[in-house]
Amino acid sequence: MPMGKISRKRRQFEIKKRKKQREKIKKLKEKYLTAKTKEEKEKILEKIRKIKPFYPVEEILKLEK
Repeated sequence: MPMGKISRKRRQFEIKKRKKQREKIKKLKEKYLTAKTKEEKEKILEKIRKIKPFYPVEEILKLEK
């Protein structure tokens, strides 16, 4: 079995995980846009960074304006 080979079960798990991340980030993005205080917004951005550390947060900040 080649080293690059990945099991079907593992692949499905990764696909499901990525889908869940996308949905969660979408929810948090909407929540961020409706947030009133700066503290709320910071907490939401922290959560996004925790889920996906390299997510382009600037994109969300542009949407806000």
